[in-house]
Amino acid sequence: MNTTPPATQRRNVWLRDTLSRSRRDAVSSSVMTGICDNYLGAFAVSLRASLAQMGWLMAAPQLAGALFQLLSVWLCPRFSRRRAIVSGVVVQALAVLGMAGVALLRPDNAVTWLISFAILYQASANFVQPQWRGWMGSVVPPRRRGAFFAGRTRLTMITSFTVFAGGGALLGLFQRYELAWLCFGGLFLLAALGRGTSAHQLRRMHDPDHSGERAAISFTTTLSRVREAFRDKTFYQYSLFIAGMQSAVAISAPFFSVYMLRDLNFTYWQFAANTGVAILTQFFTLSVWGRICDRWGNRWVMVSSSLLLPVVPTLWLVSSDFGYLLLVQVLSGLAWGGFTLSTANYLYDLRPPRADFASYAAVQSSLGAVGIFCGALFGGYLAGHLAELAAWLPASWQPLRPVVLIFLVSGLLRGIILAWFIPRSVELRVRQHPDLLQVVYRISRFTPGAGIVLDWLTVTRKRRD
Repeated sequence: MNTTPPATQRRNVWLRDTLSRSRRDAVSSSVMTGICDNYLGAFAVSLRASLAQMGWLMAAPQLAGALFQLLSVWLCPRFSRRRAIVSGVVVQALAVLGMAGVALLRPDNAVTWLISFAILYQASANFVQPQWRGWMGSVVPPRRRGAFFAGRTRLTMITSFTVFAGGGALLGLFQRYELAWLCFGGLFLLAALGRGTSAHQLRRMHDPDHSGERAAISFTTTLSRVREAFRDKTFYQYSLFIAGMQSAVAISAPFFSVYMLRDLNFTYWQFAANTGVAILTQFFTLSVWGRICDRWGNRWVMVSSSLLLPVVPTLWLVSSDFGYLLLVQVLSGLAWGGFTLSTANYLYDLRPPRADFASYAAVQSSLGAVGIFCGALFGGYLAGHLAELAAWLPASWQPLRPVVLIFLVSGLLRGIILAWFIPRSVELRVRQHPDLLQVVYRISRFTPGAGIVLDWLTVTRKRRD
């Protein structure tokens, strides 16, 4: 005899269906991100974009994204949360269609058109993000968040890797016949189809009743919530850390594709392999990071993985050998897998899903977007003065490509930001104190021979007041 209350049965039904559709959304949307996020820079290089244009390709969309994050907090409560998210996703799909048009039609000022569609792409994504995070936070039970989001992210990783690897193989083939432009067009069309499918899955997902939260709020109320968010010291420091790290990363991020395709003369296959190995590494280590987050806290994983981030770009200074750079990307995938998962979950610990969660998520994401904008512009400035900066290098470094200087600056700034954050970070949930050897063993089972620096001495077991 079934003794489960009818209300609980109904909840279990829609919860299973919604979580299942969320996983399908992860797969279909990652078709788009696997192409757009990984090949947008390569496509710009094929259009012969200048270093300044490469900087703007990252900077301008991020600034637009920051503005639309805050617009989302003010505007979306006036409408159904699900409807607002689906509308933003549809606009993003149309932006990707525009990129396909640039590739196939090859209009005058193609790079300018590409930057414009990239702005629309990022603005719609950031418009959706805080609402989606609030939605998922209200749906997924707290005890399952680490495992669910780790599993969901693994789906995105394997799909992104598959699509990305396939795209690299096709681009390599089409490149032989000087038809890379046609392949880019086909890839962006596939990306648009994937995002369209994602919109369908999101439209069918269940959104818990938030009628009390959808009451229209004034713009001044929105600003008041923003100010309230900054009064939370822990949130403030966490947001500055994320924004600072994203800014430091953005200094070098636009130029990796330039360095590989233009300076090192990598083929598209080599470019895809170099980037894809990081995705594959994240896939194999993400479940481990998820279990560690659930057991020992997100702060511990956030700090531990962050210790690797300053090292990664500086390792590009050592050698330009293809095999060596593959190993560097393995380390990069290990670090970014833990960092991405833990920083996202840390916000849920900091601000459990409630009426103002979207406001906090938008503030954090907007700061990150502004940080990326500033970092990309600074990187573009450095790129314009590489010849002058190269003269300051030691004689033994002179043979290196000048763009590698930007990687060094990025690594140094990441280290400075991390050194500022570690003493100020707190664990918001008390977890079992980690056994160092056990952690090393669990990680090494999945990544044999991979090293990791663990912040054993600075684990702070504190509760927020």
